[in-house]
Amino acid sequence: MKWNRFRLKTTTEAEDVVSSILADLGVEGVQIEDKVPLTAADKEQMFVDILPEVEDDDGVAYLSFYLDSEMDKEEMNVLLANVRRELEEMSEFMDLGECTIEESQTEDIDWVNNWKQYFHQFYVDDILIIPSWEDIKPEDNDKMVIHIDPGTAFGTGMHETTQLCIRQIRKFVTQDTRILDVGCGSGILGMLALKFGAAYSVGTDLDPCAIDATHENMGVNEIAKDKYEVMIGNIIDDKAVQEKVGYEKYDIVVANILAPVLVELTPVIVNQMKPGAVYITSGIIDDKEAMVVEAVKKAGLEVLEVTYQGEWVSVTAKKNA
Repeated sequence: MKWNRFRLKTTTEAEDVVSSILADLGVEGVQIEDKVPLTAADKEQMFVDILPEVEDDDGVAYLSFYLDSEMDKEEMNVLLANVRRELEEMSEFMDLGECTIEESQTEDIDWVNNWKQYFHQFYVDDILIIPSWEDIKPEDNDKMVIHIDPGTAFGTGMHETTQLCIRQIRKFVTQDTRILDVGCGSGILGMLALKFGAAYSVGTDLDPCAIDATHENMGVNEIAKDKYEVMIGNIIDDKAVQEKVGYEKYDIVVANILAPVLVELTPVIVNQMKPGAVYITSGIIDDKEAMVVEAVKKAGLEVLEVTYQGEWVSVTAKKNA
């Protein structure tokens, strides 16, 4: 399907106002391009595998909106005339920049498959993480391999927080380990724990997409369902989920989620941990380290190690007998 794309040049300060004008005129959805630097809070909230590289802010913003190419020409012209009129009127009260509009035509994009041009096989230490559309090179035949495709669930292994967790899990896992991954996303941590030799993995997540993604990745990696159980639900405040996961059953609990959520999770999740169990947390941007360390200590856990990669932190603790 083809679309008419209209790219409106304005200022970063006027983004919200111009977006509101377009919405009021019936434009559904606006794509914003700017160079506004990401704050620490932005990075924490995004928490995605591939963070964008942003150039220095030049104060310019582009707002793109799309109209069906089969839309009546007269109706389209009326809409564009209304957009220009509203922008002209608003420009008397604030600086909207040039407000020029470039028109072009585009087609639907297959966003999931479009990731293929950005995501390629890579290594975390001696582990090869590879998407389904790439082949294993002969020189990598002796490496530990895990197949992960970018999709709707977090966790390809590219993000620093995931890598921090992978290394800590590997450090503490044994052949008898039962591991619980709170916020399992793609299932990568639970699957790698099994590849490292763990006996059993359990994963929980709030997002149904994560459950589907984990099951798909288990199939690709030949992980048996009697080795990895995944379930949906909020273990922090849902008693039924807590009971289903079980109490004092896990040798390792890993939680790669945001720092404020870790603060809520920690006093609850100690109940799922065996005496002597290890608690591995990540998803912590560096200025939130103290917050998580305090929560861990307050829950009666002993901090064993704090590790770092880039701006991200992992806190590993132990539940003493």
